[in-house]
Amino acid sequence: MNMRNRSARVTLASASLCAACLIGCGESPAASNSSINRQAFGQTKDGAAVELATLRNKNGVEARICSYGGIVVSLQVPDRQGQLGDVVLGYKNLADYLRDSPYFGALIGRFGNRIAKGRFTLEGREYTLATNNYPNALHGGIKGFDKVVWTPRLLETTNGPALELRYLSKDGEEGYPGNLSVMAVYTLTDDNALRLDYTATTDKSTVLNLSHHSYFNLAGEGDVLNHKVTILADKFTPVDSTLIPTGELRPVEGSPFDFRHPTAIGARINQDDAQLKFGKGYDHNWIITKSPGQLGLMARVYEPTSGRVLEVLSTEPGLQFYTGNFLDGTLKGKGGWVYQFRNGFTMEPQHYPDSPNQHAFPSAVLKPGETYKNTIIYRFSTQQ
Repeated sequence: MNMRNRSARVTLASASLCAACLIGCGESPAASNSSINRQAFGQTKDGAAVELATLRNKNGVEARICSYGGIVVSLQVPDRQGQLGDVVLGYKNLADYLRDSPYFGALIGRFGNRIAKGRFTLEGREYTLATNNYPNALHGGIKGFDKVVWTPRLLETTNGPALELRYLSKDGEEGYPGNLSVMAVYTLTDDNALRLDYTATTDKSTVLNLSHHSYFNLAGEGDVLNHKVTILADKFTPVDSTLIPTGELRPVEGSPFDFRHPTAIGARINQDDAQLKFGKGYDHNWIITKSPGQLGLMARVYEPTSGRVLEVLSTEPGLQFYTGNFLDGTLKGKGGWVYQFRNGFTMEPQHYPDSPNQHAFPSAVLKPGETYKNTIIYRFSTQQ
């Protein structure tokens, strides 16, 4: 992340500061029509205060993000008629996120996706994790980064309004080694992109795989089966019945996993295919065709009714595409919408699942003296 692009810093938790102070104190915002503010969003069960930041760019696009889990609570983007609509699933109130959330909109860590049987060996020592997605570990454990309160700070940058979030994950937290210092910065840019820049350091060798878990629906409601998806990948990592990669890098050609050309999500999702049955639909990692560490396009999604387009860019080597197969009508979200089977999809740039146990996969090890960096961009536009 480019620290030089910060023109102002405001501590979000300070009760004496407000959005008006960004201008009133002589700080120049990135664009005259952009804005940033914050408000209280409740408390966790242990009494920790949670803040909700609202970022708006000069086009009126708006992102609301809370300090609990770094959750993107809402994301308002225009359709082809210029009408704003919320394109992420979630809740209106903090209490609902605390009660039951399938990672709606959250920052994911320490290790996104699954680790087989909740175990891995690093530098000769075996580490044991919670098997919260039996028989495997999932998304950092019982209390992963999606369930902690991050320290927030409002920023105005030359790229747009931003929210900086910091968290110190202590050595042994959820079974992972090392005191891990993490910073995540959300920036709402003037080209209608929500950009997430991660950096992290550790004092002991550890494994790290940070991602983001918004459930998107570009139509704003209903199922996502008519969304047309393109994924820039020639191969994917097939899984076993517990959704752990087998180690094979399988070509997508001739399979339901070939999204090299725009294809509706529903076109092949119900085919008689063992991989689709394991995931109850798509819940797999695609191997993105680009240089390691290069920021590049991973996927494009087009929704014909609204005309909205989502482009996903990242520096990560893989993309987990998940089609809301475990939404089952038990969760009531914003506007009273009861979330049903396949009412949303995720695009999670990340390292491959189970990388700590799959030595042929790109390494997810972070050592002392190294700095982890990861950029994820969700960019929105429209198509006629």
